[in-house]
Amino acid sequence: MAQITLANLAHSYLPNPSGEADFALKEMNHVWTDGEAYALLGSSGCGKTTLLNIISGLLRPSQGRVFFGDTDVTDMTTADRNIAQVFQFPVVYDTMTVRENLAFPLKNRGAPKDYVQQRVAEICRMIDMEDQLDRKARGLTADAKQKISLGRGMVREDVNAILFDEPLTVIDPHMKWELRTQLKELHQRFGHTMIYVTHDQTEALTFADKVVVMSEGRVVQIGTPEELFETPEHTFVGYFIGSPGMNVLDATVEGGSARVGAHEVPLAGRYDGLTGHVQIGIRPEFAHLSESEGLPVTIKRVEDVGRHKIVRADHEGTEINIIAAEGAEIGADQRRVVFDPDRVNVYADAWRVPPTSMGRAA
Repeated sequence: MAQITLANLAHSYLPNPSGEADFALKEMNHVWTDGEAYALLGSSGCGKTTLLNIISGLLRPSQGRVFFGDTDVTDMTTADRNIAQVFQFPVVYDTMTVRENLAFPLKNRGAPKDYVQQRVAEICRMIDMEDQLDRKARGLTADAKQKISLGRGMVREDVNAILFDEPLTVIDPHMKWELRTQLKELHQRFGHTMIYVTHDQTEALTFADKVVVMSEGRVVQIGTPEELFETPEHTFVGYFIGSPGMNVLDATVEGGSARVGAHEVPLAGRYDGLTGHVQIGIRPEFAHLSESEGLPVTIKRVEDVGRHKIVRADHEGTEINIIAAEGAEIGADQRRVVFDPDRVNVYADAWRVPPTSMGRAA
């Protein structure tokens, strides 16, 4: 296992990049703690796989260094980095049995026979393939082959890190949930450093200790699921995390209040001297319909999703989503929306701005 340090790291697929726009991966400096489980989360094309391939050694960065612990591995091969990697689509040996596929990484390193048998049995139970141990991989379904790939990636206990590149794409939904749970249990038991690439926020939030949110080649926030939900450091994080995502409204902010159009929105803290494109962000969970106060809205529709209702409303051309309790009555006279002041975040040029002080008093 290893702490992973990314120092001044950036990558361009162009031979002579001339500016930041030419970089698929913008410059970053991060330290990822030994033994934690990380998820790289973002939309397609944001740089997740590029970053994973740099960490694994499949791709050399245009600039910067990669360290495992105190060792500079930037110029090391994937094999020399002592990592395991599971790809999006299954990579198995069709002529081998399930047992032989799972045992191969251990036998290749000369592990004792008894240990190989014990680890293969343990992993086989985890991926629920005990009744197929002696079947050739050639005749198995795509999701069964991907389970073998997952098992083979996790069979070694001595790796510096285990890297997963959207490994559950071909797995059926029910099995996805089971495998995510089992991966989490495996991490808690053995403490491997794990990095899991996904565009699915549910996968990321249920798997990881820390989620690394990426947008347009940049890491915009690293945090726990709670931190990403409570205090999104970038408007993209607020939009991407949550269902529905955070409401973002253009505003003028001064002191302890924001003005959205002609209407005042109270804030829990004070803000002074903001410049750039100023916005406020509020999660739908902390917005409430009212008859007499708040921003005027027009309710477009109400969606009952079982656990709660999602109210889709409009304020002067800006969509506002509100989450109401399952049993809540949505009356025709509820034409305003109120935000919890201590749940409103303020942003300048898409980045969160902390308050200069708490409280609204002058």
